[in-house]
Amino acid sequence: MAETDTKKAASSWLNVAVDYGPLAAFLISYRLFAPDSGAIEDELVLAALTTKAIVQSTLVFIVAAVIALGISKWRLGKVSPMLWFSTALIVVFGGFTIWTGDQRIIQLKPTVLYTLFGIALLVGWQIGRALLKILLEAAFEGLSNEGWLKLSRNWGVFFLFLAALNEALGAYMSFEGWLWAKFWVFMPLSFLFTFANIPMLLKHGLDVGQDEEEAQER
Repeated sequence: MAETDTKKAASSWLNVAVDYGPLAAFLISYRLFAPDSGAIEDELVLAALTTKAIVQSTLVFIVAAVIALGISKWRLGKVSPMLWFSTALIVVFGGFTIWTGDQRIIQLKPTVLYTLFGIALLVGWQIGRALLKILLEAAFEGLSNEGWLKLSRNWGVFFLFLAALNEALGAYMSFEGWLWAKFWVFMPLSFLFTFANIPMLLKHGLDVGQDEEEAQER
């Protein structure tokens, strides 16, 4: 039992690393490549150097995303549909960013990802199909179909909220500020939203390991 719990914990941490590792590489590389705005008075030179830093860090982002996908396949034995789709978007939008030098293209990637997943989950909920179950079934054992439908609906709405939030932050914040927001705004919101759904999940049959504990006590 302890060994199983250890493996689950390791797998969970690996999932977090795979999901957020490329973003961390993106942020760190931009910090390394970005020019010192206080030391450069010429606005045209500063803009050119900033664009160069965005292109360089985007290339790092693409490479890190592909590596994360390979690690997921190697260590977890599978690649989730969401990770496949997210990596494909990073490659496509990142490629266009490198080609054009326009930072808004890479900033648009999360908006597209959140919007498509949000719409897909809400359409599935409307027709009585919990599409989220395909992605997360192993994480929520024992959850009833009604529970899956409600969870899909909730995440569908939340994804659309994140899409709107990403657009708002991209429009009103600097590129680096937007990058930091991915860690200090989006990540905490996602964790809080996940925990906020737990009471509903418990009402709809979520297995939290109580059966195994009772069996061992006997």
